[in-house]
Amino acid sequence: MVKRVLISEDARQVLEELKSKHGELMFHQSGGCCDGSSPMCFPKGELMLNETDVYLGEIADCPFYMSKDQFEYWKHTQLTIDVTKGRGSSFSLEIPLGLRFVIKSRLFTEDEHAQLGPVDTVKT
Repeated sequence: MVKRVLISEDARQVLEELKSKHGELMFHQSGGCCDGSSPMCFPKGELMLNETDVYLGEIADCPFYMSKDQFEYWKHTQLTIDVTKGRGSSFSLEIPLGLRFVIKSRLFTEDEHAQLGPVDTVKT
């Protein structure tokens, strides 16, 4: 099955460092304030999720969620979480490291699109 979300090796290393400091983590991407549609990393369970969020999969053993509205824009793309130098303006855990997670995307091929499974809505 084709994955909807992946993680770069650089981002995986940062994520492992954050896990050692904060324990289990989660990602969420909204279309809201702060860094807009930047992926944000939180301690698992810190961000309240509801039926307006969808689960896209796991990256480095961390669940990745996205708001339904944002998913409508991104549903035809495979997302790769990467990291870059610079401070974002969100509450994401990597910000104090002088880094920020970013999304890189590419369109699914027709073949890949046919292999995608459904996304799960978060149950409250």
